[in-house]
Amino acid sequence: MKLYTVVWQGQEVVCVENPSGKLTILPYRSMNDLLTDDPESRKMVLEGGYACAGTLSWEEVRVLAPIPRPRQDVICLGMNYQKHKAEAEQFDTQAFTREQGRAVYFSKRATHCPGPGAPIPGHFDMVDSLDYETELAVILGREAKNVAQEDAFDYVFGYTIVNDVSARNLQTGHKQWYFGKGLDGFTPMGPCIVTKEAFAQPPAQAIRTWINGELRQEAVTDELIFGIAHVISELSQGMTLQAGTIIATGTPAGVGMGFDPPKFLQKGDIVRCQIEGIGVLENTVE
Repeated sequence: MKLYTVVWQGQEVVCVENPSGKLTILPYRSMNDLLTDDPESRKMVLEGGYACAGTLSWEEVRVLAPIPRPRQDVICLGMNYQKHKAEAEQFDTQAFTREQGRAVYFSKRATHCPGPGAPIPGHFDMVDSLDYETELAVILGREAKNVAQEDAFDYVFGYTIVNDVSARNLQTGHKQWYFGKGLDGFTPMGPCIVTKEAFAQPPAQAIRTWINGELRQEAVTDELIFGIAHVISELSQGMTLQAGTIIATGTPAGVGMGFDPPKFLQKGDIVRCQIEGIGVLENTVE
């Protein structure tokens, strides 16, 4: 099942793609409301969704990020594919070397997430090394606390694509990554949320990135060093993960800083992020 947030007649609407390939309107004011609804109530709505408020064609709507305004910052994992870990350490050993056997977690400011087709602001007045990172993002559908690894996927609602846009000069120039990862517009997301039953658990989907048609990143989403179940379990031991929590699971090798010389983004570049079964998130740098 694929869920979208779209603009229709000047209003944001939450929809599900129906068997005919069109969009059926759901009775939620926002995707956040859907994600924080009681799971049993939500299940009844989604199972009966094709008989809800109306049907829209794709020509009538503009697709936004599925969660345009997250309720809280996005939780991210750093260097969670082995080859990306190696290229990051080569780029800046001091900034990217981590303790063996420990996941790197950081928070990404995401007050508003650009959707498919929306521009990525380059902030070139302060950024000289703009980079891309295609990631599988996990969306939680219920509150998670003290979760065992074997139960972790019971808390997952679905998955989407996040581009963890990064200003490398700001990221490496500060001891924390929050500033370099959290500038306005640095969390493109979309095009939809795919509910978890569409994939194996954990998902093993092809993940790729093209810059101006050049394939830069290619991997499979089950190649994570620290898997989804580990992450949900570990984080939930010490904090309550609310329904609607977004966890970006890390990016594969092939980011701009991994090349010699680096291939950072420039104004006008087209960034195409794709995960098999979810779709394509394409944005142009401005």
